[in-house]
Amino acid sequence: MGSKERSKDIGTQKFNLRALILAMRPKQWIKNLLVLTAPAAAGVLSHLVPMGKAIFATIAFCLISSATYLVNDVLDLHEDRLHPKKKERPIAKGIVTPPIAIVTACILFVAGGAIATAVAGLKLEIVVELYVLISITYSLWLKHSPVIEMASLSSGFVLRAIAGGVATNVPLSIWFIVVTSFGALLVVAGKRSAEHHELGDKASAHRKVLDSYPMTFLRSTRLLAASVTVTAYCLWAFERGGTEALVKGSHDQLWFQLSIVPFVLAILLVELALETGRGGAPEDLAFEDRTLQILGIIWIILFALGVYGWPL
Repeated sequence: MGSKERSKDIGTQKFNLRALILAMRPKQWIKNLLVLTAPAAAGVLSHLVPMGKAIFATIAFCLISSATYLVNDVLDLHEDRLHPKKKERPIAKGIVTPPIAIVTACILFVAGGAIATAVAGLKLEIVVELYVLISITYSLWLKHSPVIEMASLSSGFVLRAIAGGVATNVPLSIWFIVVTSFGALLVVAGKRSAEHHELGDKASAHRKVLDSYPMTFLRSTRLLAASVTVTAYCLWAFERGGTEALVKGSHDQLWFQLSIVPFVLAILLVELALETGRGGAPEDLAFEDRTLQILGIIWIILFALGVYGWPL
């Protein structure tokens, strides 16, 4: 289809609510479950008020993240049309026009910010605004800077996790920050690796920064991130189930140590998927890989038993 025909189709396109919702990428809202991790690890989700604040903070991030996706898709319109999968996105296909996308994004920004302020006041609003600032800055400039662009994308995951702690007044441990940060780096480096696998010689046409990333560098980055993530989680788990807990006669904390097994196996499965060119979209991997889902459920059960207590 020529540019004139595309422009004509876009100009006469009727408002499509379903396409607009798809453009908001609700499938990626799974990432916002990170908001629940800090209060869940602290064991406060068994209390009604903290649980409510955590849920509304998650909703706020769903709205805010969808707004940033809309803005990003408008800014990356031409590049997305060169991508074999992203060209099917509603904005790239012309089903949702840029003006409608921007207006919707503004509404979502305001709604998400209002919910964040209502939940935890200025503190959570600052976290949300920082997330928006980094996301928009990434779309405009940072995405062209090697390594910096991966760090900025990773920070989005970390800010989600921090938001949960801020919303429920839960202090964040250093191990929590390390696991979240390097786990996020693993996801981002994996996404870049998958783009190399998927697009091949056309990779730089879609994302110029990919020219700066040899596959050996991306593989090393993934291995570094996976190693630090696993090491930090193991240290945290043994710290929680350490000598002090045993001296007190409590064996409940051993559930944390047992949770290491499914956690490490899940990381290895993710790395295997990335090495074979899959896993570029973590939400797809989470929804489609049955083994990963089973490991995730086992990990959640063991983790919950450790947090909320069950005699062992």
